[in-house]
Amino acid sequence: MNELINGVESPTRLLTLLVVLALAIAYVVMQRRRATYALRLATTDLYPSLATADPGWRRIVPAVGFCLAMVLLAIAVARPNRLVDEPVERATVMIAIDVSLSMEAGDISPTRIDAAKAAAMEFVEELPDQLNVGLVAFSGQASVQVPPTQNHALVTRAIETLELDESTAIGEAIFVSLDALRLAPAAPDENGDPPPARIVLLSDGETTVGRPDALAVQAAIEQGVAVSTIAFGTADGVIVFDDPETPDLVENEIIPVPVRIENLEAIAAETGGSFFAAASSDELQAVYDDIGSAVGTQQVEREITDWFVAAAFVVLTLVAALSLAWFQRLP
Repeated sequence: MNELINGVESPTRLLTLLVVLALAIAYVVMQRRRATYALRLATTDLYPSLATADPGWRRIVPAVGFCLAMVLLAIAVARPNRLVDEPVERATVMIAIDVSLSMEAGDISPTRIDAAKAAAMEFVEELPDQLNVGLVAFSGQASVQVPPTQNHALVTRAIETLELDESTAIGEAIFVSLDALRLAPAAPDENGDPPPARIVLLSDGETTVGRPDALAVQAAIEQGVAVSTIAFGTADGVIVFDDPETPDLVENEIIPVPVRIENLEAIAAETGGSFFAAASSDELQAVYDDIGSAVGTQQVEREITDWFVAAAFVVLTLVAALSLAWFQRLP
């Protein structure tokens, strides 16, 4: 019952249950008096047959059903409610994906970037339709690929076409995401509070160019936006360099690109977001599922009076049917 009902809007109305209790007690008393009266009227020769007679359970069933229906109606009068998950229509999520060259590492099958794209697209597809989603891609610089929109198909198509480039600018990615959130279509509520928002930043490295992470963190705190970060990859990640035009490196040289988690963990902690270390595509999907449920829904109370009225109707209908079948009359 605790899972079904969170509470009632009019607790005092539950006092009507005392009426049901009084009727049940009256019924029991009358049944005992009836049995005593029958024994008094019966002759001595009938005592054995009365003692072994059917206890009349069929006569009790309609009474029990009637009381149960009254209990359900009494609860309905008190206007019960329960907690349900409801989409947050005003919420906005900015997804910032690292497209630096290190995301080409194959320690996550088939590559970090391919696994990240697949998980990100599935994440967007499963978000509530009313939730605004935007996309930022960042390498040496950050840019808005899709501004916040409820057109989730547009976001998934943009994720699919992301391409890799040099360097990593995590700080710039946060600044660009914050700018996009200021222009999100969701308006402030009746109290003037901004719509709920979160940045989900996926990266395997640390900032090498652009504004420092510390400045971006301070801007996110001032704007009241939590940044959840996902460190994607393993300590064994490598890429094979194949650009002969760069003189400092040898063609086909193997370059280690271990995942860096310290800065990402700090960003999440300081902004009030969540940090996750996703070492595989399956773990990344679980991370996205968790973030999606956190920003995509909220628990609200919903009145379920009609549930109890409907249940009472079903019980009364069943009682009436049994009474007609057994006694050829309504209770």
